[in-house]
Formats: sequence, C-alpha cells, structure tokens
Amino acid sequence: MNVAVVGLGKIGVPLAVQFASKGTTVAGYDLSQARVDAVNAKRNPLPDEPGLGEKLPGAVASGRLRATTDPREAVANADVVVLIVPVDIDATLAPDFALLDAAVDAVAPHLKRGALVIVETTVPVGTTRHRVGGRIRQVTGLEPGTGVALAFSPERVSSGTVLRDLRIYPKVVGGVDPHSTALAADFYRAHLDAEVLVVRDAETAEFTKLIETTYRDVNIALANEFARTADALGVDALQAIAAANTQPYSHIHQPGPGVGGHCIPVYPYFLAAPELPAGVPVAPELPAAARRINDGMARYSVDRLADALGGLDGATVVVLGLAYRAGVKEWRHSSAFALVNALAAAGAHALVHDPLFTADEVRALGLEPPASFPCAADALVVQAWHAQYQALDLPSFAGLRAVLDPRAALEPEAVRAAGVVYVGLGR
Repeated sequence: MNVAVVGLGKIGVPLAVQFASKGTTVAGYDLSQARVDAVNAKRNPLPDEPGLGEKLPGAVASGRLRATTDPREAVANADVVVLIVPVDIDATLAPDFALLDAAVDAVAPHLKRGALVIVETTVPVGTTRHRVGGRIRQVTGLEPGTGVALAFSPERVSSGTVLRDLRIYPKVVGGVDPHSTALAADFYRAHLDAEVLVVRDAETAEFTKLIETTYRDVNIALANEFARTADALGVDALQAIAAANTQPYSHIHQPGPGVGGHCIPVYPYFLAAPELPAGVPVAPELPAAARRINDGMARYSVDRLADALGGLDGATVVVLGLAYRAGVKEWRHSSAFALVNALAAAGAHALVHDPLFTADEVRALGLEPPASFPCAADALVVQAWHAQYQALDLPSFAGLRAVLDPRAALEPEAVRAAGVVYVGLGR
C-alpha cells in the first residue's frame, strides 16, 4: 500500500512515521522545502515530540518514508491520501479554508481512480462531503464515493504526546457512503493500535470532534465563572472545585487567563458555520457565551492586578510564558497576546519571556522580550508555568511588587513571604 500524508506539520509528521512503522510506503507532501529536506535527511523536524526522533530516521533509511514538495510525486501512486493541514479562523471569526482548499487543489489532479481520501483536519460539519468532495469532483470529474472514496477521521492528539495518543485514543471514522467508511476503517485498523470507532457518516464524525473540543471550552468557561464568583464572595474556587470533583458526576476543569492553542479556542466557532449547500442556520448559544467568557479572562485578570497595585500606568510587567501551555513550544492563540493587550490598555509596559523561544522569535510575533532575565519589574504574570520557572527567585526581580498567578502555579504564602503581593484567580 502507498499512502500520501498532505501536510508535514506537528501532526502530519508523526502520522507519516506511524503509518510507515506498519510497513506501508509513505510519501509526505508539504510546501516547506526546509521541512521536506529535514525529513529526507533523517532529521527530526519536531525535536520536542517524544519518540519521533527514534522512529523517523529508521523509517526514512528503510525507504518506507520520504518527503516531497511535488504533489504529483506524493499522490500519483497513493492508494490513500490523508489531508492534515490546518483550518483556523480569520479576523471575523469565520473558518479560514485557504490552506485546506490549496492542499485539495494541489493533490486532486493527481488522484488515481479508486483512491481513498481521508480528511483529518478539524472542519465544520459538511466540509468533507461538500467542500472537499466538491473540489475533487470539479478538478477530476471523479464522483466522491464512487470514483474516489472519501471519509473524515478527526485527529484527536496533542502536541508532545502524539505517538502515545495514536496508540490509546479511539479513532473515529465516518465516510460519505458505506464503502468509503469501510475502506477508511480498514485502513486505520491496519495502521493504528487503537480501537477504530465507526460512526454513521462523515458529518457525524466531523460533529464528534467539534463536540469534544467545545465541551472543554464550555467547561473552562464554567470554571472561570466559578472563579469570578469566588473572587466576589471571598472564597477559594480551586478548593471548592477540587472538593466538588470528588463527586463522580462532577468534572470541572481549572480556571485561567484564557484558552489557547490550535483547537479549543477555534473549533467552537465551526459549530455555527456548517458547510452545507442550503446554508443551514445554526446559532448555538452556550458555545458562543463560553467563547466570550474565556476571551474576557485576560482583561479580568489584569484588572485584578491593577486593583492590587492601585493602577498599572507606567508599570513594567513581565508575562512569564509565551506558549499557550506549559512545556510546549506553540504560540497559536496563546493567552499571552490577550494579556499583553490588556496590560497595554491599562498603561503598563508589557514584556514577554519564555525559555522555549528565542528573543528574536518573541519579537517576530510582535512582542517585546526583556533585555535580560531576571529583570527589573513591578509585576510578574504567570501565563505558562514551564518547568524552567520552578526555581524562579522572586527577589531577583528588582522592584517586584506583585505576582498575578491566574494559573495557580505558586503558593500564595511563599510569594507573600518574599514581600510580594499575591494576586490569584478564584483563590
């Protein structure tokens, strides 16, 4: 069997390696010449992904894995084509299909009759059948479901644990017709060690992924509402949530300054934008409210810091952590950006430090790194509590007056013992 993986990003590369580990010949297609060259030279382009550095060189050396920037070379002989390129949101919060459309248009002319195309990219309901299938039909004349098989199977993995997640999380599969569903299910059963969970159709599979990510966003919003209520009442939300979660039907997440990453802050918007020909009107109220709550938490957190210090005008504040979560070098939709904007609106001079990013990488994202670290600062904001911050010495920050800790990473009494005001979220 020959497989093409379209998109050699943080999920595409591990997928390609996983498929190759099962004895399949895999061609990875990507527009980045640097990424393609790294793979072909047996260099792991994702050094922070556990297990990948050990498996990728052998897959390439054996001839089971190669990469190319030529879509024809990748796809012409492929029995299965897996699309895993990102769909984000644009400035209007609408789905941005530019990369997915470009990928489909690039590979469609080279599809062979009878090939199986699987979309793993998270998309609005109806995208696989109508948008991807429609473009394939327009370019090739092949009818999705007959001329080519077409299915959706959502990626359900996280950066830093992709290979592990591929082993343990059930793989959801749904096609545009029963034949496509069966082919996709057989493919994943042969190439993954996890259970394959077949659902009715592609739309059900697409909806499955939107449900699981939206659940997490709504849950976090509920935790944030509890934290704000606890602040008003003068009680400890974190202790209350932990106590409530000892009841087996309570699974409240943790509050924080916002929600970041490629998934959770993006996919709830897809619920209201189905890719259906008739333009079915969908306006789910709770996910929209959760997005507003979570997006407002950075401003709320900064307001608490301003109240504690009697204002932030002219204050220097260092945001600890550019990454959207601790231990992962990913910045997409990080709360760091919202915190910086809220600090600037309050009159503060915001600096951003992250041990996983170089100063030039921080600047390239429109943020300002400190000239040195530790540095003089009126306040610190815990945004991503990396392991490198565990030994942080608060007295080494000259002039430090307060720490805003919306991640609950620090012990309040330890901060106060250093002569610094502790500002928490719901505690």
